[in-house]
Amino acid sequence: MAGIYLHIPFCKKACHYCDFHFSTSSNLMEELIHQIGKELVFRKNYLPEGEIIESIYFGGGTPSLLSQSQLSYLMDTIHANYPVKLREVTLEANPDDLNDAKLTQFLSCGIDRLSIGIQSFRNEVLTFYNRAHNAEESLQCIELARNAGFAKLSIDLMYGFPSLDHTGWEADLRTALDLDPGHISSYALTIEPRTALGTWVKRGTFQPASDDFVAEEFEILQDATEAAGYIQYEISNFGKPDAFALHNTNYWTGAPYLGVGPSAHSFDGTNRGYNVSNNSGYVRALREGKLVFETDNLNAEDRINEYILTSLRTIWGTDLNFLETTYQVNLIELKSAELNFLSKSGWVSIQDGHLILSRKGKLLADSVAAKLFL
Repeated sequence: MAGIYLHIPFCKKACHYCDFHFSTSSNLMEELIHQIGKELVFRKNYLPEGEIIESIYFGGGTPSLLSQSQLSYLMDTIHANYPVKLREVTLEANPDDLNDAKLTQFLSCGIDRLSIGIQSFRNEVLTFYNRAHNAEESLQCIELARNAGFAKLSIDLMYGFPSLDHTGWEADLRTALDLDPGHISSYALTIEPRTALGTWVKRGTFQPASDDFVAEEFEILQDATEAAGYIQYEISNFGKPDAFALHNTNYWTGAPYLGVGPSAHSFDGTNRGYNVSNNSGYVRALREGKLVFETDNLNAEDRINEYILTSLRTIWGTDLNFLETTYQVNLIELKSAELNFLSKSGWVSIQDGHLILSRKGKLLADSVAAKLFL
């Protein structure tokens, strides 16, 4: 089963931490949506033959800015050109875009899951991040979505905001878990160079939280979600047993997917590729009937390392038998010294032929994976 990702590169405001590809100008929106539809048609043979589309994900940017007609156009184009058996259609939304009329429109277009970018329930934090919504909208959006008929919800929360203690983060978590969305994606505040925060750090006008402070908030997150019955099925994703994100799980387990729109990435099961991160360049090329997709050919070693990196982040871990049967790599023999060290450190264990990160190891996931790379 495969998925389709659609990158909608428009936002009302530029969040101070965000380095995703987006524009705050909507001048090209209507034509760009039309060209995304054209790309869907041009690339309908990208995925391996026989793959059925089971998930669609509208990401961005802010896809909740799209109109009903724009969403319907994209959904209709997918249905007309791809074999579909949909189990999940997710749309990323900002709280300030959600009202009764808009939510009804989303449902009518076939959207059945919302991923809501709340980030915090504190006005001072939202203002600092330059988010377009306020704390009241953060609180109201879950109830609005449920009343409209959405049964599948996820919220984004961000930890690591520099503070004297963890009181604010603990309050955010209590509020989120009281709302009980069923799924929470939570990421540390990261300073990227080409962002406002990156500029402030360079100038010395902003001091990010220490690594130890951020790690403590991650552990608080683990404790709180576990106590509320959420499962940490991926490093940054926590869900009730029946609420894991299907589309993203397919990413982590190596399923193929098609990405359309500026900056979107794709994976055909063997190689990866990406579109140009430029709205006008994307539109100009599609007008001329050209694709702006570059292929990144992966060799066997690349694919093995990537599989280790992504699978190790999940609750299911790295399937050692899969590596041996698919790539003739016996990781236990090849990395015996490293695995012995990681095991004695209490970071990993082998369970039913799968290499699994311990709770302690989840703090060091990328470092652990790097030790196992070929």
